[in-house]
Amino acid sequence: MEGLFGFILAGVALLSSPGPANLSLAAIGAAFGARRGLGYMAGIAIGMIIVMGIIATGVMGVLLAMPGAAPVLTTLAAAYIVYLAYRIATAPLLTESTDQHRQPSFFGGVFLSLVNPKAYAAVTALFSGFVLVEGALKLDVALKIAIVLTIFSSSNVVWLFVGASLTQIARDPAINRAINMIFAVLLVASVALALLF
Repeated sequence: MEGLFGFILAGVALLSSPGPANLSLAAIGAAFGARRGLGYMAGIAIGMIIVMGIIATGVMGVLLAMPGAAPVLTTLAAAYIVYLAYRIATAPLLTESTDQHRQPSFFGGVFLSLVNPKAYAAVTALFSGFVLVEGALKLDVALKIAIVLTIFSSSNVVWLFVGASLTQIARDPAINRAINMIFAVLLVASVALALLF
């Protein structure tokens, strides 16, 4: 358990910093309100559990070893993030009646996690860079999943409510629209940076 403190510190740094999931949650909070973003947030958490399973079992390594798979996965991820950014940028203001079908869903959150390059990079770094329980691989992986999920979920709640609070502060429709646009641009930029590095 010597690496536990380092693992938690690295987990907080990697999982709480701006990235597609965090920025999209803040944007969802700003565009639709915190209450309407809860299902999307739950989807992101479930998606992250799937990502951890993909990394822990080595499935990602097999997928990336397939010829031509990496560009297809990258294109799929980029297309979904651009689509999500468009929906955030064009979301109705909170003062307007919000169409329930336009707000991102639970399944949209799951899908975002599955195509989020930062999620794969962070989980890979955490799972391969630390050993929490020597000689007990299943227990080591289970402990890592529990810690990552705790950090990730706590961070998600903060990002969602920070986004929602920005809109509550900025009741002016022009400022509200500007906040949505800024989050949409930051979301696309975070993916571009993740793909570059």
